[in-house]
Amino acid sequence: MDVLTDNFSTFGKGFVGTVELTVYASILALVLGFVMASFRVAPVGSFRAFGTAWVTVLRNTPLTLLFFAVLLGLPRFGLVLPFKVFAVIALGCYTSAFICEALRSGINTVPRGQGEAARSLGMTFGQTLSTVVLPQAFRSVIPPVGSTLIALAKNSAIAGAFSVTELLGTYKTLSELGYNIIWTFVWIAVGYLIITLAISAVFNVLEKRWGVAR
Repeated sequence: MDVLTDNFSTFGKGFVGTVELTVYASILALVLGFVMASFRVAPVGSFRAFGTAWVTVLRNTPLTLLFFAVLLGLPRFGLVLPFKVFAVIALGCYTSAFICEALRSGINTVPRGQGEAARSLGMTFGQTLSTVVLPQAFRSVIPPVGSTLIALAKNSAIAGAFSVTELLGTYKTLSELGYNIIWTFVWIAVGYLIITLAISAVFNVLEKRWGVAR
């Protein structure tokens, strides 16, 4: 317990850093994932091509490489931001590709006749998607979206290698101070467990309330 009690503030800063990365990147991933899923089912070919390219590139790019591209590449184009913001962008964009595919799968579960009926009533594509298709698709994508955001929380550990304060990075400081590395990692694991269980609990509540009955 000495590792935790003597360095509670250090663990606390790392824990808060990971929570912030997870929350901000999740919001970005959900927004971008929704936009790209809309593009992928849009009637406009250029939108579908862009959405497909976004998903294909990001899903097949290692996250570490994406971090390098964002943190080291964007400043070369004059975009200078705090490293935490760059980390949120990298995590959010990467995860958005998986959110997009989860949403698209949910959209495909909605009978095509629903959309055709909406369009026959004079609804636009945007109205059909937002008021008819997505509310039904949302019920079936709660579990995969929750799993994707849990993976995002664990992927945030990569940010520590780029001078971003997060939970896993605390082991460097404590190792230099001579604390037992095994117990350090045990408490780091407990921190990640708390975060992932919290996300899981939120999505369990959502699934019980709005999920598809199985």
